[in-house]
Amino acid sequence: MPPSNSWLRLQPLSAASDDEAETALTVVTTLPLDNRGLAYGDGFFTTMGVIDGRILWSSYHQQRLDSHASALHLDIDSRALLATLHRQAKHLQQGMLKLIVTRAVQDVLGYGYTPSTSGSACEIWLKSSAMPLATAEQMSLPDGCLVPVQPVASAICLSSQIACLPPPLAGLKSLNRLDTVLASAELQRIKAQELTSHSLQTKHLPANTEPNIGEGLLRDMSGQWVEGTMSNVFYQLSESPFAKSSNPSHPQNNGNYLSTGQWYTPSMAQSGVAGVMRQALIDGLSSTEQPVIIRSLSDEDLPQLSQLFFCNALRGIMPMSSLTLLSGEVVGFKSQKISAK
Repeated sequence: MPPSNSWLRLQPLSAASDDEAETALTVVTTLPLDNRGLAYGDGFFTTMGVIDGRILWSSYHQQRLDSHASALHLDIDSRALLATLHRQAKHLQQGMLKLIVTRAVQDVLGYGYTPSTSGSACEIWLKSSAMPLATAEQMSLPDGCLVPVQPVASAICLSSQIACLPPPLAGLKSLNRLDTVLASAELQRIKAQELTSHSLQTKHLPANTEPNIGEGLLRDMSGQWVEGTMSNVFYQLSESPFAKSSNPSHPQNNGNYLSTGQWYTPSMAQSGVAGVMRQALIDGLSSTEQPVIIRSLSDEDLPQLSQLFFCNALRGIMPMSSLTLLSGEVVGFKSQKISAK
């Protein structure tokens, strides 16, 4: 096996045999400058967590492979590709697999590609990175799946905005991510400024009093709040028009953070990334008395928030204790014990 953090190029895959599939991996030392992912962002990626040699949420990652290949007219055998990824996960044991799919180099000049088999051909790149994944806290979904839960942090609204995209590009984890790159840079600047300011004011306080900004909330160009810089967002409102009254004969929460109250998540119909963890949570809560409702998140809603968390396929659920608005006002969220049961 190649060393961790090496990029591998996966040659055209078939579901033939394990031995043949093993020979489909080659270490990449150079990338041609006419690669369409580099030149045009013509492709997509997905990032998979691996624990105990198993890919987390692998069926959802396969759904992403199929849906993105269909949207971008790429020819991918997701079943054969997943078989190769599962073998890589067994070797890795603990860490992250990052997969990048780009359209193969085309004979035509410019952006276009041929409406043929060669036009749908793709190049597949894989990076395997050994790293610890936090699993100390886990929460059980109603369907029995366990989701990692991160320590409580705070969130802040960012001034950066992400693009509104036409179908079928909205919701895709495409390689066109410059808006998110700039938004993430804004968040890092804010964290650095907060840390510097805090250090000057509290030189003699314990280190664990440092500010803990975990994520930034992003708007799209229409002004709706959509997602985080690296995650999707779920929220509750203090006065929910859709929340059902509590029924004593059918207790809902059982101490479970996710089963208490009505959760909403913004639509990915015109912007944002339809994340793997987002869909797993929507599916996991679909059979409860209060399934997740797809609902826009506007400026007017922010002061009415009573709960907020972000999520992604690597980190699981990231609960927030507060949200700092663009005005500087801080909206605090009621404390809830996050239980695994």
